Amino acid sequence: MIDLPSQKILLNNLKKPKAIIFDWDNTLVDTWPLIKTAINNTMSKMGRDHWSLEKVKNTVHKSMRDSFPEIFGDNWQQAGEIYRNSYHAINIDKIELLPNSLNLIKKINELGIAQFIISNKIGSTLRKEAKKLAVDKFFFSIIGSQDADFDKPDKSVVNLAILGSEIDLLKDEVWFIGDTIADIECAYNANCTPIIYGHSNNQMSNSISLDLVNDGKIPVYFDHIEIINLLETINKGF
Repeated sequence: MIDLPSQKILLNNLKKPKAIIFDWDNTLVDTWPLIKTAINNTMSKMGRDHWSLEKVKNTVHKSMRDSFPEIFGDNWQQAGEIYRNSYHAINIDKIELLPNSLNLIKKINELGIAQFIISNKIGSTLRKEAKKLAVDKFFFSIIGSQDADFDKPDKSVVNLAILGSEIDLLKDEVWFIGDTIADIECAYNANCTPIIYGHSNNQMSNSISLDLVNDGKIPVYFDHIEIINLLETINKGF
């Protein structure tokens, strides 16, 4: 089990950030049902068994160009095209922000903290979703898969995201909030502070080991209101 009291202490001990980097899918927006639909349409057309929602949640964290060759082998580009078409048929109409995401984004903007999005979703799709939800204006940059030479967890995506900003990764406190191991590894690779956004019912992605969380180094939270309250408290100290 996650040691919730210890996680509360870790959150409260965080330093005020100069910038916050967010993952997108299932950190700020609810896309598991959309991803599951697109994955299973792809599986059907590729002659594969369907995935349960649990398997989707525990498997999908790499970018398509990194994960599909592992799943579909030499046919990964064909599968990728099917997946993209299936996802694009539903995403703009059905994508929704997670509870308190917009309030958190607005609070960060109000406090003058720079915000960035880094996702393993294809960049053009990512930016269309952010624009549709009218949150794109709050972010200095929105970087997705294929925008940089490599995807998360490689630090090149962070370097691209902060290009032209005043952020110095060697000096400034930068939070990296996400829900999978790719986000944690990317945070460490870029000298950022990793923070895990957990799923409902005090659960996390199985891509993240419980030992990694309970070693007292990485805070976990389950409702964006927790970060809103934390930022308000931290800001009062300055």
